[in-house]
Amino acid sequence: MNVVAAAAPSVQVIEAVAPDAIPYDALMAAQAPVLLKGIAADWPLVRAGLRSTDAALDALKRFDAGRPVVTFRGAPEIGGRFFYTEDGAGLNFSGRREALTALLDEMRPQIEAAGGPSFYVGSTDLDAYLPGFRRENDLVLNHAMFDAHPPLASIWIGNRTIASCHYDMSHNLAVCAVGRRRFTLFPPDQVANLYPGPLEPTPGGQVVSMVDFAAPDFARYPGFRDAMATAQVAEMEPGDLLFYPAMWWHHVEALGPFNVLVNYWWNTSPAWLDTPQITLLHALLSLRDRPAPEKRAWQALFDYYVFGASEQAGAHLPEAVRGPLAPIDAVQARRLRAQLLNRLNR
Repeated sequence: MNVVAAAAPSVQVIEAVAPDAIPYDALMAAQAPVLLKGIAADWPLVRAGLRSTDAALDALKRFDAGRPVVTFRGAPEIGGRFFYTEDGAGLNFSGRREALTALLDEMRPQIEAAGGPSFYVGSTDLDAYLPGFRRENDLVLNHAMFDAHPPLASIWIGNRTIASCHYDMSHNLAVCAVGRRRFTLFPPDQVANLYPGPLEPTPGGQVVSMVDFAAPDFARYPGFRDAMATAQVAEMEPGDLLFYPAMWWHHVEALGPFNVLVNYWWNTSPAWLDTPQITLLHALLSLRDRPAPEKRAWQALFDYYVFGASEQAGAHLPEAVRGPLAPIDAVQARRLRAQLLNRLNR
């Protein structure tokens, strides 16, 4: 049992919203998790899952293009928690590439079994691997921001599994299509209280919290009590939609015998901007181990050039000489990237 979720308040819930009336402006303005009930209730996959697990499996297999997908398996002992080994030196599961239908056929006779192995397919591109799926099962993405920044639609499939608490760099619309899901969410400022693990390897491509939400070790992770005080929980039924903003930490539990989630990731930043994760890695190399007075000085510079108002560093300069202190466009992004490459390769 997730002891954090048991004590946390629910996210904001909105009822009776039509599929073509999702309040995208309000969601983006609030920048907080919101659960919209029943948005995808009419999806054929949702209806199939409510009939039976077999119907849901067959509905998925119908779209399998036969391209190998990345699949994961864990022994019964992991209890569905895809994580590290006890010594932290490796991962407690194995992965391989295979046809989706092969995995679903292997899962079928074991889905209802108690104490069986864990099966998981994560973040698989719907358009590439299940072509045609979105013609029948899709959100109404009727907002101008999606015209400029088309979302990446992915599918997540498994039995009772746990995706340890992590953050993503994109906004997310997550649809519980089959089974039930529980999201436990934390605002970005709780990073220290969530005790992130190694940068690599990671169980799913992103840094995860080292805290076991079923049995938190408060002696080892005392700040986690403070994180718990900020947690919000979304209990999702088939057809429900959860929005949460980029950089929010989320711990995801698949609670049914068979579970399918469809999600849509997108950013509203220009495509030519690099990922801040690269900046973080370079800052570890160039800043973290400098003397404290130097770090404070660099922090002031970053506040001025990066974290302050975008226009402040160049506002007092003639427009012709602002260079990268002016708003970044595709041309300036290429120039900056070339300068960085030259300096990194010195």
